[in-house]
Amino acid sequence: MPAPKSARAVALARQLRDSALDAATADRHPVAIRQMRRGLELLETPGIDPQERHEVRIRLLSLLAFCLGETGNVEDGLLQFAAVDRELGELRDDGLRTRLATTANLNRSALLCRVGRIDEGIASLDVVVDLLDAVIQRATSPDLDAVNLLALALSNRGNAHGEVHRHDKAVRDLDRVVALAEAHDLPLRAAIAKHALGNAVQRAGDIPVALRHYHEANRAFQELEPGLLLRLRIDQAEAMISVGLADEAGRLLDEVLPDLRRQRIGQDVAEAELLRAAAALQDGDAALAKRTAGAAQRKLARRGSPAWAAVAGLIALRVDAARALAGRPSATVVARAEELSAELARLKLGDQAAFALVLAARLEIRRGDPDRADALLRSVPKSRRIAPIDHRMLLRLARAELALARGNQRVALAQAKAGLAELGRMRDGLGGLELVSGTAVHGRELGELAVRLVLRGRGSAANAKRLFTWLERTRAQLYRYDPAESTVDSELGERITEVRRLSRVLLRARLDGLPTAELESRLKASQRAASRLGWSAASPWGTPRPVGTPDEVLARLDGRALVSFAVVDDDLIAVVLADDRVRMVHLGSATAATEGARRLHADLNALAPDHLAPPLVDVIAASARREADKLDRLLLRPLAPMIGDRELVVVPTGALYVVPWGVLPTCANRPTTAVPSATAWLSATRAEREPAGGVLLVRGPGLEAAEGEIDRLAGYHRDATLLGVPEARVAAVLDALDGVELAHIAAHGEHEPENALFSRLELVDGAVFAHEVGRLRRPPHRVVLAACELALNRVRPGDEPLGFAGALLAGGARTVIAASSRVGDEPSAAAMADFHSHLAGGARPAVALADAVAADPLRRPFVCLGAG
Repeated sequence: MPAPKSARAVALARQLRDSALDAATADRHPVAIRQMRRGLELLETPGIDPQERHEVRIRLLSLLAFCLGETGNVEDGLLQFAAVDRELGELRDDGLRTRLATTANLNRSALLCRVGRIDEGIASLDVVVDLLDAVIQRATSPDLDAVNLLALALSNRGNAHGEVHRHDKAVRDLDRVVALAEAHDLPLRAAIAKHALGNAVQRAGDIPVALRHYHEANRAFQELEPGLLLRLRIDQAEAMISVGLADEAGRLLDEVLPDLRRQRIGQDVAEAELLRAAAALQDGDAALAKRTAGAAQRKLARRGSPAWAAVAGLIALRVDAARALAGRPSATVVARAEELSAELARLKLGDQAAFALVLAARLEIRRGDPDRADALLRSVPKSRRIAPIDHRMLLRLARAELALARGNQRVALAQAKAGLAELGRMRDGLGGLELVSGTAVHGRELGELAVRLVLRGRGSAANAKRLFTWLERTRAQLYRYDPAESTVDSELGERITEVRRLSRVLLRARLDGLPTAELESRLKASQRAASRLGWSAASPWGTPRPVGTPDEVLARLDGRALVSFAVVDDDLIAVVLADDRVRMVHLGSATAATEGARRLHADLNALAPDHLAPPLVDVIAASARREADKLDRLLLRPLAPMIGDRELVVVPTGALYVVPWGVLPTCANRPTTAVPSATAWLSATRAEREPAGGVLLVRGPGLEAAEGEIDRLAGYHRDATLLGVPEARVAAVLDALDGVELAHIAAHGEHEPENALFSRLELVDGAVFAHEVGRLRRPPHRVVLAACELALNRVRPGDEPLGFAGALLAGGARTVIAASSRVGDEPSAAAMADFHSHLAGGARPAVALADAVAADPLRRPFVCLGAG
């Protein structure tokens, strides 16, 4: 006999509620709302038992209230919760009423916390946790429903404590959730808690641990509930911004925002837009930052989320303040900063309130009122130990600027020194090359201020020494570490293998003339996924070394000269160390040097193909020689009285990293070594090195001119191991590189400007990446890369160059020979034959390369990097 219509309606309403819960858990709120409203309609069917109708309605209304608050205005959700409270009063079953009230309060507290009403949410959750603990203790057998609800309540409370920086309480709650979930086989609940733990430790400043928790959650969400990945991506982006990876964070947020908007997750859309604005601001795109922050602020205000709206307003203020600081700020922008600080303080957002107050102080300094600025800074609460690093750096900067406004240069430099040391301590705990290099962005303004101060005392030797010391404190800090022993873990290895596979598929598609847009998108996504895995390294990248001093460099030069270039505004400066002296020279326009370096690079690339028509060669070569001569006149000839005919060690800056120094007339036949910093050079030239032995010669595919090159080079080295094209597979090459004295790899290569650690050498079974060579346990002492452009770097703030050759140097290689431009197969083979001939005769790498390049400098744009 068929069930009555009323029974079928209740059953279907319950099914819709379960389905809606699944959708809401996966952040598919519009779907959940439609299902719940359909369920409520079914409950209007005549004949349903009133108590059963109340029960199912409460379940539907409680979830509907949360979803309405998520997708619309929070007050809509809270009004719906009031309706739930009225329905609860109609239930006669005390146990059922308690259980349903618990669920409703969980949803209500979650909504309150989401919009920044944290203390209200925590108070509600305290009641829920105590109630559920009592239910579980009274139960005579495991009550999985109560356990699941308790895990949810503890997760929400842990998140809430983390939001208001009660770190210990957050971790305690979330660790308990993981233990409960693992004890009761609730894997999704455990993954959600790992995500929340990532948020908690991120706010405490431990980014590597946060990224590790995010990674574990990511792995589980992909398998159990992909809908939760969107929220996870937002939090990952926030962690990236905190360590200076603004461009990567921007790309990640650009990926998730379209999906968030389609699903109408109002709070998450607004938070993602707010973080996109923060990333744009850090990346120097003020227009995008202002536009996106404004969009986020309007959404958050409509949602009834004043705390988040005020944070968005702070991003917009930072854009306006940066513009105002470039001129004379108005009183209006100062008043706005103070008003916003007061509003943020009322909302109990202490870090953000302090940040706005420091901005107001900086504006007053620029307006010429240091006393008012001093009063503002004195009212800034003492910085918490776990305050965000950019907040701490801004406070140091404001104090330094105030000291300078009062004529106290010593205090200003002391603030800069203390701030950079604080940043260095943060950097020392990070794992992965990109994280270590990215943090430099937070100290950029402090470093620039210090360098400007030192430049005020032009001319004196003492001042030149101070400038050199400050340049070393602020640049290329990545290269001052003795790298810890590290390997590519199995999961990262799998990701890199996938990148390798996609690279080969893409190459074949290009050769076959097939469409490649989808493959290129998949390859970039795979590269980014691998990079994010590398950022969650469990241990620091390495042990920091002290910054090199002028006296240490002078003692090590042994007849050489070191030239360190720097840019302040548009002033290109050289600090020259030679003859036991340190001198400083103002060279001229940095813009002119940058443009000249780029034009020379373009000419050398155009000259690279093996079989250009002779008339075309003549035209391009003449242009390249002109550009080289212009650069030489700007960069080196003014230094001639100081450097004489000495061997050179050059520390480039910015675009000068692309210069192949042997092309410049002053460096013709002159051994020249390029290094990211003098500190890095001191490290590379240290005698104490792990022993290495043997010579490895590798030939990759597709190099016609290299067919006999490897065999010819083997004639110069009696102990050489040869890996020809069939044997030169990725695993074999990486294994053979480990612990070798000299490695020569002749292969096609490519610099990857957007993702430098995926710059690559092409081998017979695919590419070997900078990611992998930078993690060799015992890197080769000397590496020769007979390939195009692998001396190129992506240069981050702080003159942090990162690329294939850079990864080798950061990983512990002493010397790397590589090309900074494209190079033809034939001139590459000829240059390498000459180089190895001189090397076998006992010449050091820098000397051997100078002689090899001099034979045809425009076609042999190789650079000696490292020790020389």
